[in-house]
Amino acid sequence: MPSPFLTPGTFAHADDVALLHLRRDQTIPTILRATDDQNLGYKEGKVSNTRFGSFPHSTLINQPWGSQIIASKVDTGSRGRKPSNKRKAEELEASGTTTGAEEDSSSLKKPEAASSGFLHLMSSTLPITAISSIDFARAGGTVIEAGAGSGSFTHAAVRAVFNGYPNEESATKKRRLGKVCSFEFHEQRAARVKEEITEHGLDGLVEVTHRDVYEDGFLLGDPKTGRSPKASAIFLDLPAPWLALKHLVRKPVSGSESPLDPSSTAYLCTFSPCLEQVERTIRLMRQLGWLDISMVEVNHNRIDVKRDRIGLDCEGVRGATVHPKSVDEAMTKLRSDEERAKKLRLAHAEGTRVDTSILEELANSPKEQPAITYNLGRLVHRTEPEIKTHTSYLVFAILPRDWSEEDEQKCRQKWPSDKLEAETKEVPKSRKQQKKEFKELRLREIKEEEDQKKQQSTESSEA
Repeated sequence: MPSPFLTPGTFAHADDVALLHLRRDQTIPTILRATDDQNLGYKEGKVSNTRFGSFPHSTLINQPWGSQIIASKVDTGSRGRKPSNKRKAEELEASGTTTGAEEDSSSLKKPEAASSGFLHLMSSTLPITAISSIDFARAGGTVIEAGAGSGSFTHAAVRAVFNGYPNEESATKKRRLGKVCSFEFHEQRAARVKEEITEHGLDGLVEVTHRDVYEDGFLLGDPKTGRSPKASAIFLDLPAPWLALKHLVRKPVSGSESPLDPSSTAYLCTFSPCLEQVERTIRLMRQLGWLDISMVEVNHNRIDVKRDRIGLDCEGVRGATVHPKSVDEAMTKLRSDEERAKKLRLAHAEGTRVDTSILEELANSPKEQPAITYNLGRLVHRTEPEIKTHTSYLVFAILPRDWSEEDEQKCRQKWPSDKLEAETKEVPKSRKQQKKEFKELRLREIKEEEDQKKQQSTESSEA
């Protein structure tokens, strides 16, 4: 069965994992159900209650991903009147051969649209972590994850390395199927992640192991004699990542097989909340031969962008400051107030009644209302006064593959340095070059003849 995290399709179906997007910083995950599987007492079936209204799942199923769903009117008072599980024998006989699912679907109440409230139905494949967006994990590769936690990075990593399902066809050398090997020290968390992997259809793509990686390493199966995952990318979310680096080498001291892929470069990323942990990790990385070490600080701040409007004409505008924006506007306001007060004093002295319409005209002096109001004011942006998330640092490093003399000889034989792609053609010589070469050749012959004559004369004199 295809996983909804990898191939969600175009429309939302029952039993799919969906994200109810309320605001840019608020999302609710849920599993779409056609019926009320938890028996909460809703006549509309399963309902998700949010701050923006209630949303029966019958209004979410068979809708395109990204659709805007309007809230519905739900009788929340009926939740206290849950139907009893005990039914009379007569009711059971009257039900006949109808199944429970058919009975539940037939008895569902059709939702009625509410006057306000909406959300967006999003697929579970949308949120991707920043780590997998970097050149960290590639399709068809194997990722080692230490510290599964809630399984958030596990799902993001399997989307990054996904290259087909294991039951489709066997992996070949040219086409490898991606895999995530997750290790978790906490036994209950490891069991929970295994359940989620099975529910989300990721069996065969993710292998969860309960283990202390500080002592037992990253081999699959038995910690001492297990098989190597042949990983090309590693993510460590551990309190002390430097204690696990001794297992991430090409040739372990214990003599066991290395968990790294010997035919490719290994990419490492560690997550640490403290700068002292980063320093200690980098110090050991340099000793073990890791290269291209870099650090990234994750500082998540929310930035609010708005227009700051100031003026007496902004009364009633949301977020505006009702205050004179200039001296002229303040003087105009003072003159209108003085004229209004003068008319009131004069009417009080004469004992007459003041016309309220005139006072309202003076209080609300005529203002020129602009036709376009959305771009008025100064554009400002402000960050959050306090960071709601804790500090975090990501350390990236690369471990090159081992290079032996045999590998060097194979490369020299395959790509010899003295091999020419095309034979060079002889360039025809000019007459001047030919004369020069003939002259040099003639001088060389004359010199050889003179040397022979000298040699013969010396031999005759000695005789």
